[in-house]
Amino acid sequence: MESIFQQINELSEKYRNYTAENLSKLVKIKSLSTQEKDVQLELKRQMEEAGFDEVKIDGLGNVIGRIGNGKKILAIDGHMDTVDMGNMDNWTFNPLGGEIKDGFVHGRGTVDQEGGPAAFVTSGRILKELGFDKDLTIYFVGSVMEEDCDGLCWKYIVEEDKIKPDFVISTEPTNLNIYRGHRGRMEMHVHFHGVSSHGSAPERGKNAIYMASRAALEIEKLNERLKFDEFLGKGSVTISEIISGSPSLCAVADYARVHLDRRLTWGETKESAVKEVEEVVKGMNAKVEVLNYSEKAYTGLEYGMEKYYPTWKMAEDHQVVQTGVKAYKNLFNKDVKVDKWTFSTNGIMTCGTYGIPTIGFGPGNEVLAHAPNEKVPVNDLVIAASFYAAFAYLI
Repeated sequence: MESIFQQINELSEKYRNYTAENLSKLVKIKSLSTQEKDVQLELKRQMEEAGFDEVKIDGLGNVIGRIGNGKKILAIDGHMDTVDMGNMDNWTFNPLGGEIKDGFVHGRGTVDQEGGPAAFVTSGRILKELGFDKDLTIYFVGSVMEEDCDGLCWKYIVEEDKIKPDFVISTEPTNLNIYRGHRGRMEMHVHFHGVSSHGSAPERGKNAIYMASRAALEIEKLNERLKFDEFLGKGSVTISEIISGSPSLCAVADYARVHLDRRLTWGETKESAVKEVEEVVKGMNAKVEVLNYSEKAYTGLEYGMEKYYPTWKMAEDHQVVQTGVKAYKNLFNKDVKVDKWTFSTNGIMTCGTYGIPTIGFGPGNEVLAHAPNEKVPVNDLVIAASFYAAFAYLI
């Protein structure tokens, strides 16, 4: 008798074109953050067509498909919003064309990250065909607003939908490796308040731009001495914007503000990062502020959170990581690389905030995320669909 893993692989291969065509349909629908309504309706339709037990759209606009009704809960997450196209001259094909050609699905969102959801729809179809009846509930989540505010969708799912999984797979692109963490991040403003005077007598005033400039050079030095972690690498800080204000262009600037992009490695926290910057601006008339995000979802609901996205990592020997390793080995009879993302994902909320064991496994190469000429190998979609189904059998 064929093993369950052989059956999964055969079905995933059988549905190769189905998966690619589903992704093509999603890619053709422009779905920027807060504008995901149409793509969510298409994902919901695909889940229903695949025979999911239940499919609903929550108050924030996340599509949540369910298979099974067991005590343990596995969630498989993929965000459905994409970034914009950027300079169209850099594309050699239509980013909303969804063209399937030369073994790839082409277009914005194929890698980041509608390819994951297209693959998990197929894995749901496979599980239904195989009569999956383990004591497990699987939620397949097409989440919203991740590009604007990673984790916000999962804050809503845990706190408002009252769904708190025991395990999570993020389907963000991993090049078909298993990822077990990434650095956190946060966004800060530093406000500098000076005193204005006429530009002909600057010595009478106190120039906020000079304050901000001195602080900027110290922040550049701060970046060099931030913490290092063997797995996640070094923390970093950079200034991504500086603005200023004065009563006139013939006057000393009485206000300046810098925007800090801070990446947090293991052991760095919101409090420690704020304190470091406060040390830099000590003695200046300056205030450090952690920013907040609050926007209206396409459903009309306004929802938000602080722009602090905690660092997270799973131990390599943790059950959830090892289950992933085992699933891959059983399917493909070879070892899988275990690594990390360079960018941030919804894992900051599932694992970083709520402590839910989380791994990543997704189709596509993350170097194509947010880049022109984004495309995903159809073969990656097939492998990912197999992986999610096999993981459900093993967890």
